[in-house]
This record gives sequence, C-alpha cells and structure tokens, in this order.
Amino acid sequence: MINESIKPRFCETDGLGHINNTVVAQWFEGARDPVFEWFTPDLSLSNWKLILAKTTVEFHAELQYGAKVELKTFISRIGNSSFDVYQEAWQADKKCASGTAVMVHFDHQAKKSQKISATTIECMKAHFIEL
Repeated sequence: MINESIKPRFCETDGLGHINNTVVAQWFEGARDPVFEWFTPDLSLSNWKLILAKTTVEFHAELQYGAKVELKTFISRIGNSSFDVYQEAWQADKKCASGTAVMVHFDHQAKKSQKISATTIECMKAHFIEL
C-alpha cells in the first residue's frame, strides 16, 4: 500500500460544506504519482509511458473540510500491458470514497500498448490487494 496524508483545502468544498465530488478524482490522480514513477522515474511528459483507460469513484460517506484525509493506493489487478490501481480516501477512521483507475503501459510513438516489465510487476506485487 502507498499511503499519503492530505489536508483538504477550503476551495475544495461545495455549497453544502462537503468536499466537492470532482475533487476526489484529482486527489486519487495525485496519489498515483509513485505508480507513475515505476514507468517514468523522472515523470517527464516527453517520456511518458502510461494512459488512463478508465476511472471510477464511489462515495461511501461525506468528506469534510478541516480534517486530514488518508489516501491509500493499491494495485488490484496486473495484466500483460494493463493494470488496475485501487484507491481509498479515509477521514476520521471511515472509508469515505474508493475508486479504480485502469492504466495501460503505452508507447506513444508507436500508438500501441506495451508489455509490463518483470521489474515493474515486482514493484506492483509489493502493493497488491485482493478485492
């Protein structure tokens, strides 16, 4: 598991005082940076090796301004060229949101998917969760 603690910003709240539903997807994307580094260690966009094929977010409870949020990132599926990143947002010991991002190892020059290396698969296995 990759763990990151964040503090919600006031500008991320909506008219009801909750964290806006669009914000969680942004938090999840930011928490995927360590995963991105397995493929592009310097995070150089000119050498980027991933595409996002699908993303989902489910809300389980309200997220509030003023309390830290723990973002937990796991790998939940490993394929030949694609994999699933499963993430959770926790606040006050409660799972408030979860989501999955389907990522594809991709050659942007050739415009086709690439096999994930054995070394990268080993990194993924260290963060694997069975759902």
